[in-house]
Amino acid sequence: MSRAPLPAYYDDLDATFAALWGHLADGAAHGRSGFHLPVVATLGAAGGPRLRTVVLRAADRDAGTLRFHCDRRSDKAAEILANPACALTAYDEATKIQIRIEGRAALHVDDAVAEAAWAGSRAMSRVCYGSEPGPGTALSAGDAYALPDEAAAEALGRPHFAAVLVRVERLDFLYLDRRGHRRAAWHRCGSAWQGGWLAP
Repeated sequence: MSRAPLPAYYDDLDATFAALWGHLADGAAHGRSGFHLPVVATLGAAGGPRLRTVVLRAADRDAGTLRFHCDRRSDKAAEILANPACALTAYDEATKIQIRIEGRAALHVDDAVAEAAWAGSRAMSRVCYGSEPGPGTALSAGDAYALPDEAAAEALGRPHFAAVLVRVERLDFLYLDRRGHRRAAWHRCGSAWQGGWLAP
């Protein structure tokens, strides 16, 4: 039984770096990608790690940034404001690739970044930001919250919306294959990246 050919980047570090960013960009653009829903880690008020899944909205290789959105009333927003250190990870079963990211997050609420992100959001996505009460509030029953309709969400959701821009500081790429795994990592050095192969 013949095996699928190894990817073109298999033993090419620069091509691996390009493939990594290509997968992240694909994750931001396509909901079916394994990189569309990474898990983000922040530091909680007590100093412990807090994990949750987010939707990757943008990946900019030139700037070395990623973007996702959140409700500014959420614990996640408060944690980012208190300590911008964060990490993300995603695994795509189809490609057998894991990508890990470390960086610093910035919360954008009333600036051009937030306005552009809000303008680019679908109406159905905006509804979540108009929910009452805010995320994490204790409820008397599971359904004891309200969501606005799409028309009302434009006004009700925007005050609660935040775009989170992660300035990537470190990247770790792992490709799994029985013929030999490949792992590489890069760290930011000013406007450049330095990387190398790692033991899987």
